[in-house]
Amino acid sequence: MKVHHLNCGTLRLPFATLVCHVLVVETGEGLVLVDAGFGMRDIADPATRLGVPRYFNRPALDPAETAVNQIRELGLDPGDVRHVIATHLDSDHIGGLADFPDATLHLTAAEALGAMRPPTRAERYRFNPLLWAHVPKIVEYRAEGESWRGFTAQELTDISPGIVLVPMPGHTRGHTAVAVDAGDRWVLHAGDAFMHPGRVDGRTPVPLLHSVMENMLAHDRALVRDNHARLAHLYQSSGPDLLIVCGHDRGMFEHAVVTA
Repeated sequence: MKVHHLNCGTLRLPFATLVCHVLVVETGEGLVLVDAGFGMRDIADPATRLGVPRYFNRPALDPAETAVNQIRELGLDPGDVRHVIATHLDSDHIGGLADFPDATLHLTAAEALGAMRPPTRAERYRFNPLLWAHVPKIVEYRAEGESWRGFTAQELTDISPGIVLVPMPGHTRGHTAVAVDAGDRWVLHAGDAFMHPGRVDGRTPVPLLHSVMENMLAHDRALVRDNHARLAHLYQSSGPDLLIVCGHDRGMFEHAVVTA
């Protein structure tokens, strides 16, 4: 499968410029997105759809960065997007979902429970039901399958062989990573399981403000730390057959684009 790496939302935080890293996967049955970044409806109505957090993360909200427009720039048809796999349901990861109204939304059952049935008080503040108000078909998973590189996982054969859900709760109740077999290597999109390469590479200092932000956004900080440790072991023990990326680091995104 061919994997394209897109930045679907530049975030201009006071201390760093981040990206919203989205995968577009070409399969024999159409296109699959891993996350969707910000979308056209977010640009049209940021106050309602993105709320107060937009004053902190200061998204660029550039139509040229939306997945729907970048897919066209790739010479592909946005109407061929059959599936969107969400690492989690924060607005910077699924705001663009509504630009693909016929796509099926795939997520963990825990994430659906935390965001939709009904959420806790903290989750009610965090998640915005308007992002799925167009009522997409939703498929939920409990990760009941074989392991993937030592992680509990479930291959999404209903989408395509070689796409694997790797649950990593912590950032949200049902957060997940997604692994994609790109032929010459696997790409593991870890979402917000970590937010800075220093969490996994063992050598790059993690800025204090990154750590503060990560802790503030964590549903369960202990699980976040556990994800860091497991991903660091995977990162440091793997070779060129595996590329690990996170949802927001610009350097990791740029490296993925160059090496795709």
